[in-house]
Amino acid sequence: MWGQATAEPLTLTRALVAQRAHFGRLNVFSGIDLSGTLRPEHADHFRFMSYCGAGGNRALAKAGLLDIFPTPYSLLLRDFARAGSRIDVVLVQVAQADEDGMYSLGLANDLLIAAIEQARVVIAEVNPDVPRTYGERRLRPDEIDALVPAAFAPLETPYSVPSPHEERIAEHVASLVDDGATLQVGLGGVAEATLKRLTDRKDLGIHSGIVGDALVDLAESGALTNARKGRDAGRSVAGILMGTKRLYAYADRNPDIVLRGTDETHGAEALRSIERFVAINSAIEVDLTGQANSEVANGDYLGAVGGAPDFLRAAHLSRRGVPVIALRSTAGERSRIVASLSGPASTARCDAGVIVTEHGIADLRGCSLTERMRRMIAIAEPEHREQLERQAHAAR
Repeated sequence: MWGQATAEPLTLTRALVAQRAHFGRLNVFSGIDLSGTLRPEHADHFRFMSYCGAGGNRALAKAGLLDIFPTPYSLLLRDFARAGSRIDVVLVQVAQADEDGMYSLGLANDLLIAAIEQARVVIAEVNPDVPRTYGERRLRPDEIDALVPAAFAPLETPYSVPSPHEERIAEHVASLVDDGATLQVGLGGVAEATLKRLTDRKDLGIHSGIVGDALVDLAESGALTNARKGRDAGRSVAGILMGTKRLYAYADRNPDIVLRGTDETHGAEALRSIERFVAINSAIEVDLTGQANSEVANGDYLGAVGGAPDFLRAAHLSRRGVPVIALRSTAGERSRIVASLSGPASTARCDAGVIVTEHGIADLRGCSLTERMRRMIAIAEPEHREQLERQAHAAR
């Protein structure tokens, strides 16, 4: 296993791929793949495993080569170990050693914390362009079995320009965020556009699995103080940084942002203490009762169960919290508000909260099935509403 997304140690992963024939058969557990390092032809020596079909994993899944773990993010490596498996070797990207000779994990703590505790071998590449971040875990030199210099700059995820539809969705989502709220957001146009609309709020907080460049905008506007979170006062908490050099520069030696492992970012015990927790997640499709498919589209595995179940349930339980699933109402000519899901129910309807499209907001909390259907149809694309009405009536 290795750090995912921007935390991938490219020098090590590319060497592993190039030398794969020397190792025999390897099980490879990878997260979000931004680099395209792994390709279907590497199945000659690799068995691919992941929790998601994001990025380069999509080609592996389409080729039938990706073994998916449909587990909530908070339990991922715990369930992996419970099934009798473990991570033997971890490849990590670290910042240059600090004054104490310790190595920061840089862009991610995330799943790496649990993986390092399981592993018998830790191999690290030192990258001078990786920020030295405040994290849950630093590595002592004696915890690293091999240390190599990085040959590549860390990966970046450029700003995603929101479409007009995403801008309208973001406007609705932003209306649900009050002063003092603590936010969990994903990546993409809706997340970026939502955060940019919150610069006039006061005392916002961040507790999220992933953060991007929009966090810097929020901090520079003065809206992000983390003063009213209920825990980690004054500090933004995340598992992984997925942005550009702007975010990395902001996070470098900055005590106002701290990276943690999944027990802290996604764990129920940590999340239950956060007040006004607004969880903003996405889905591929949502049915008329509120259950959401965030994994499969057109038969292809391209999403994940991910952290949505953890965050949405926490937002339900939080005092004045708001559990949000935001999505565009259509994909091409097809409605993404559907009578029946075409894939798995990644989020159960009992965990459904507030569904948002460019056409409005459907708050399903406390609603009967009949009322849920009515509200969901109202935020569907107008040209699909009549058919959804007929399908809803047939289902009653």
